[in-house]
Amino acid sequence: MIGGGLAGLAASVALAEAGWRVRLFEQRPFLGGRAASYVLPDGEHVDNCQHVTFGCCTNLADFYRRVGSAGKIKFFDRLVLLDPQGRRGEMHAGILPAPFHMTGSFLAFSPLAFKDKLSIARAFYAILESGGHPPEVDEPGGISMLEWLHRQKQTPAAISRFWRTVLVSALSEELDRIDARYGIDVFWKAVLSNKTGYRMGVPAVALGDLYEGCRAAIEEKGGQVVFRSPVRGLRIENKKLLAVLFDQGREETADAFVLAVAHLALSELLPEDAKLIDSGLANLDRIANAPITGVHFWFDRQVMREPFLSLLDTTTQWIFNKSALYAGANGTGPAPSERGQYLQLVISASYDFLQKPRQEIIDLCLKEVRHALPAAREANLLKATVIKEAAATFSPQPGVDRWRPTQQSTIGGLFLAGDWTATGWPATMEGAVRSGYLAAEAVLRSAGTPRQFLQPDLKPDGLAGLWVKS
Repeated sequence: MIGGGLAGLAASVALAEAGWRVRLFEQRPFLGGRAASYVLPDGEHVDNCQHVTFGCCTNLADFYRRVGSAGKIKFFDRLVLLDPQGRRGEMHAGILPAPFHMTGSFLAFSPLAFKDKLSIARAFYAILESGGHPPEVDEPGGISMLEWLHRQKQTPAAISRFWRTVLVSALSEELDRIDARYGIDVFWKAVLSNKTGYRMGVPAVALGDLYEGCRAAIEEKGGQVVFRSPVRGLRIENKKLLAVLFDQGREETADAFVLAVAHLALSELLPEDAKLIDSGLANLDRIANAPITGVHFWFDRQVMREPFLSLLDTTTQWIFNKSALYAGANGTGPAPSERGQYLQLVISASYDFLQKPRQEIIDLCLKEVRHALPAAREANLLKATVIKEAAATFSPQPGVDRWRPTQQSTIGGLFLAGDWTATGWPATMEGAVRSGYLAAEAVLRSAGTPRQFLQPDLKPDGLAGLWVKS
């Protein structure tokens, strides 16, 4: 196994469970990949970016159960949004069955006018009528989510304050660069088809603590996890991967190799003739990346009571109250009153931030936080840090699926895992785990011992099943 991110960990745990001796090589000194955490020089633990899950993420939930981390996730039934005018809106399920369970909170959503809500309702009906798959998303090359919204005659406010708010955070990309298929999928799977699909789960511990059980699961089955082991090359002969090359000319052989690395890193590792052998590997460079920026603030006092907030019409998209999330039985951090408060801000699709200096980003985000949270205006900012992930996710651009390879290569012994492979999902932690499970299934199938790890999607419930096409 090459790569200790979520995809590699999911594949490793599954294969170890199936009786295989797994050797996992990770170039960094910790597990988790892009969903990792590390320690600052002053001893503070920070996540490289805030990652969340939802009720519809069935494979991620299964993975957490397998490695003993299910109890480290706090789930929330209410999503709170705040606009610059101080108007709050909440999204939560009521007594009605799906797909009408959010009708009450939607009608009371003050940041949107009635005409905006009416246009959103029309688009929801188009999603429902198609069973979550409008035919126009199958147009050659795909269409963007923004184009689909324009075809549905969405108001500017509905686009900016509803569709964009949800999708840029969920898919880490702007609406004009999101394949409509994935944008619609988010609302079908998380909002419309099931009453619990929207529930947001937030880690109550640093991200690195979620993977403590992964190493144990591998080693208990006779496997090994090797850190600080960057791969330098692949030895492919006669259309078969025979060895992986490391520093000092060291080679590692195996019955099967799962490469769970970033798609551009894989493209650099592959010899040119390998891309001729397997045409599915020839277009990895066509899959673009999208950035996410995390901004971390430590205040000298409590400035926020909610566990998290989504901000409308601002650069800052989410504020997570890490002090509150880490506190309590499932967390490891102190209560907010013990030593001020720690907040993490998230800005997805943060292209404009890539070249901005650190202090400019801090000043902009601090201004927005103090506008949204009155208590922060009198608080002292003790310290701040900015973490830019230029390649945080792959970009779910229209038509990107044609470039995403399957987990089983036509090169013997070479298997792939990563959220960028063909999973049917965009770049999410759920997609990463799905890819790992699919890679493990491909390895076992190739060995003549098939086994299924992939979990089915959350089933439509209530009245939503009436719109599912047989």
